[in-house]
Amino acid sequence: MNENMSLPNAPSIPGLTFRRFQGEVDYPHMAALIAACKDVDGVERSTNVEDVARTYRHLENCDPQTDMVFAEVDGQVIAYGRIWWDDLLDGVRLYHPFGFLHPDWRHKGIGTAMWEAGERRVYEIVSEHPKETPKFLQVESFESEKDLVALLERGGYQPVRYETYMVRDLGEPFPEAPMPPGLEVRPVKPEKYRHIFEASNEAFRDHWSPFDMSEEVYKAEMESPVFHPELWKVAWEGDQMASVIHNFIDEKENAEYQRKRGYTEGICTRRPWRKLGLARSLLVQSMQMFKEMGMTETALSADSQNLSGAVRLYESVGYRKVKLQINYRKPIE
Repeated sequence: MNENMSLPNAPSIPGLTFRRFQGEVDYPHMAALIAACKDVDGVERSTNVEDVARTYRHLENCDPQTDMVFAEVDGQVIAYGRIWWDDLLDGVRLYHPFGFLHPDWRHKGIGTAMWEAGERRVYEIVSEHPKETPKFLQVESFESEKDLVALLERGGYQPVRYETYMVRDLGEPFPEAPMPPGLEVRPVKPEKYRHIFEASNEAFRDHWSPFDMSEEVYKAEMESPVFHPELWKVAWEGDQMASVIHNFIDEKENAEYQRKRGYTEGICTRRPWRKLGLARSLLVQSMQMFKEMGMTETALSADSQNLSGAVRLYESVGYRKVKLQINYRKPIE
């Protein structure tokens, strides 16, 4: 396959060229671009080459040879973009374009040309998919990513949902949150990983944009440096998982941002055990655990419009909003 590409509407900049993905040799370029963008965009990330490699070992519904575009100036990578798609359990199919453009090369028309190329590739893929399936382009952007927000709004994307990111100071007192009777928290054993994985999928099916975490995602999670099942808080009734918090610590991120943070993420409760105060109890137990480990704060994200009142629950145990992520969609005709 010819790796060089020509993009319609690309700006005339000396030395600017576009090409396809070249394999593992591109991973360092991609990690460097992510690092170059994060401070300007107000996004906290700590992504290295191995993080990129792990993601690309487990790609689904994406062929990087056809679904990626790289931009170079005089042979130096200044941008890349990729598209992929997935199916929701409500019958909707979503197509996800995203990319990173070095701040020094923004506002010159490069990002717009690459985004248009990504959308054209989406429509090529759509032409091979069932016509009766409802389809949308979807992009997640933090409100601080001003350049991306402007591009999306110019392109006809509309906000459809908001994700609230919250932090809790562990120096503040913890509220009382007893476990409901008949339930207990037990250490997680490897033979229970699969049960917890499947039960979590079941619990999240009631959330907005429901989907099941796939086998590839499961494998990627197992390989992740933040896979810490020994930190999970899992409530059981007999041999049935009732609720779980997939706690973890990102040591690399903590070192970069000079903090001691534990994450209380992946919070879910299965239907028979909801409205018993179970998630609240597991949250307080998680915060106490992290404080005993020497952490000074915990963090999580939550669907702002969650019908179960997740944000109110987290506020009630001391979490406070620090930033907002916007889910944008555009219908595909």
